[in-house]
Amino acid sequence: MVALHLSALLIAARCCWAAQPGSPSPVPAKLRDLQWGKLNFLHTTDTHGWLGGHLQEASYSADWGDYVSFVTQMRRKAESQDADLLVIDTGDRVEGNGLYDSSDPKGKYLYDILKQQDIDVMSSGNHELYKQNTSEAEFLTNVPNFQGSYLASNIDIYDPQSGKLVALGPRYKKFTTKNQAIRIVAFGFLFDFTGNYNNTKVQPVEETVREDWFQEAIRETEVDLFLVVGHVPLRSQEYQAVYNAVRRLHPDVPIQFFGGHLHVRDYARYDTKSSGLASGRFMETIGFLSIDNVKSSNPVFSRRYIDNNLFSYHHHAGLDEATFPTEHGKNVSRMIQEARHALDLDMVHGCAPRDLWVSRTPYPSSDSIYSWLENEVLPQSLRDPLRNNTPALAISNTGAIRFDIFKGPFTQDSIYNMSPFTSGFRYIKDVPLKTAKRLVWLLNRETKIFTESEHQNYCPLGPPEKCAHDLDIETRRYTPINSELKRREQIVLSPEVEQDPQVLPGYTTIDDAGNDGDDTIHSSISFYDVPNVLQTLIVPETTLSAKENTSTEPSTVDLVYVDFIEPYIALAAKFSGLHVELPRDSDVYMSGTSLTELILGWIKDNWRCDKTFI
Repeated sequence: MVALHLSALLIAARCCWAAQPGSPSPVPAKLRDLQWGKLNFLHTTDTHGWLGGHLQEASYSADWGDYVSFVTQMRRKAESQDADLLVIDTGDRVEGNGLYDSSDPKGKYLYDILKQQDIDVMSSGNHELYKQNTSEAEFLTNVPNFQGSYLASNIDIYDPQSGKLVALGPRYKKFTTKNQAIRIVAFGFLFDFTGNYNNTKVQPVEETVREDWFQEAIRETEVDLFLVVGHVPLRSQEYQAVYNAVRRLHPDVPIQFFGGHLHVRDYARYDTKSSGLASGRFMETIGFLSIDNVKSSNPVFSRRYIDNNLFSYHHHAGLDEATFPTEHGKNVSRMIQEARHALDLDMVHGCAPRDLWVSRTPYPSSDSIYSWLENEVLPQSLRDPLRNNTPALAISNTGAIRFDIFKGPFTQDSIYNMSPFTSGFRYIKDVPLKTAKRLVWLLNRETKIFTESEHQNYCPLGPPEKCAHDLDIETRRYTPINSELKRREQIVLSPEVEQDPQVLPGYTTIDDAGNDGDDTIHSSISFYDVPNVLQTLIVPETTLSAKENTSTEPSTVDLVYVDFIEPYIALAAKFSGLHVELPRDSDVYMSGTSLTELILGWIKDNWRCDKTFI
């Protein structure tokens, strides 16, 4: 295929509002105003490298440079009101976008772009710890970049220079705000994560809060607010442990939590003087939270989820296209543009003939990205030449797919958005098909089979949004968030379309404060659940070429699986009667090929671009 670039395929003129070339302009919409207090916060979480914004979705088309300008302008606005504004980030800044994943080394451009933002308190996510090089980059680059702001209350790392086990960052910090002189003690946590590489250690939160340093920190008497930031679900045993520890000593001091990991917008009220905010994913959302009367017996909390686009930014900053951007912000946007060009992220590999959705359409269905993977990609592409005559049952976890595919050009960036991981395949030979299917059934049961496993984790197999949904079904402790992504054709409007504010499908969050948290007034789109894993029966090519009857299932198969889920395969094997010890009894399948590369190869072969896309 002749290499094409997305910028050459775009037929609509780019409005000057959009920071990155080719990104759509935001659609005027009905907005709810922010309720400012004397202490205010802006919050990002689970950005996963999406610092260039969404080039195919107008509602999220602002980039990190725009956010830098937004923070600057909002700080100025806070100053004019004699108020304070703090900027928070709660981790998972890596893996999920070509700006991070396609560079060598990974993060070559990302870390310099990230540090342009003035962040007051931040924490690590689990994705920062999966690999040795990623966690060392955090320790050697990101922690120094945000010196004094990057907190690691329960994470240690083996210093690559000394070999000693040290804290990834400061355990906590005390500071006083500039304008209101609010005295704050802040912590930075990660949930009880067990999938980290062995060069890091994550201490369970319940153990951490019993540590001497933590007990000393919460015994501070001159404190107006405890600030707990972390890559932790808001409604979790980890945050319950922190809340209980603080409340035992300070029944009346406000506590503000910021969380993440589940990729949802959510707000939780723990009591009249404490709350928690989670602010979505992928630079779709900037969370805003305010606390008024912090030092009184009756603090007032307010939250808002800001759609990440310049229409929202201009409105909330009280500025316009001419007065909003700062020189620093524009320079950061140029940094992103240059990095994207260097990484060739606009190179087109093919053109998708239809939209394929992670969770906005039922599974199975023709518009489900998982049905496409299960019925088209894996059966046609997953074949090891060394096992070519042996049938296989292939298993992939749904969490390996992280984002939708939009009809039209599929770029170098798109593949990392959809599946940024480097997981390859392994297999167990001569497994009875009946046993293999039982194993799949067990993996797709509710997560109860993992409760006794050392690998138990939030969202071990499915996408994070599924985990949020499953936790709601299991606990009924909060109302599920009824939200989804907007359809591309509904939001990319031409200048001739009526520009009056309108209601479009999008995030319609229901949380502990009601249903008015989203800054943009949307109509809701339903969320559809998906299984933990998919299964595909792979028929040998010799069988296909001989046109044999493929309706008769084989008695035994190679049990092929994405290597990331091997611990869960091992656990399910014990319950299914498959007597194996992993990884000893498994081997590599399709050596040197990852799931992401497999998908990209299929797209190059099957999704040609024609004049309808040009």
